[in-house]
Amino acid sequence: MGSDKAFLRLGRLTLLEHLIATAKDVCETVALVGDKERLRPYGWVIEDEFPGQGPLAGIHAALTSTSAEELNLFLAVDIPGVPATLLKYLLKVAEDSGSVVTVPCCNGFTQTLCGVYRRQFAEVAENALRDGQNKIEPLYDQVSTRRLSETVLSKQGFEPSIFDNVNTPEDWHRIQKRLGASQG
Repeated sequence: MGSDKAFLRLGRLTLLEHLIATAKDVCETVALVGDKERLRPYGWVIEDEFPGQGPLAGIHAALTSTSAEELNLFLAVDIPGVPATLLKYLLKVAEDSGSVVTVPCCNGFTQTLCGVYRRQFAEVAENALRDGQNKIEPLYDQVSTRRLSETVLSKQGFEPSIFDNVNTPEDWHRIQKRLGASQG
């Protein structure tokens, strides 16, 4: 992108502020995973125990730092179209299914950073990280995982476009056009 995605402004809020507001609609406690110096003004920050090992290290850090034994919701800052209603739905499915991981699958991708992880996933993540393996999705075969298909999500009223993410300036312009008016 050429700049920190978290601080891109969509309407009156940055993507980070938008993510925090969405998460607070669903969760009592919201933690940010990343650099403490950069994120401290926005709330409780957890830093990676395995720095430089990507999103799996962030999931691990959060799961080992949280007091929530059961359901831990994860949401990436670069998917601003995800509504609180989807997060509530994911939490309900996770609670009802008892799965260690509950994630949506849409647009041909498993949305690994928009899901619910139980604390026991931390051990699987740590073993992988210690072995230098940073990919999240292959670890799902080691735990009970509930993948919600695009068809299932669509039946609940969730369109694939909610998972559009910001990776390039073109993505950003498309998302601003689609979401900007609603963010006022």
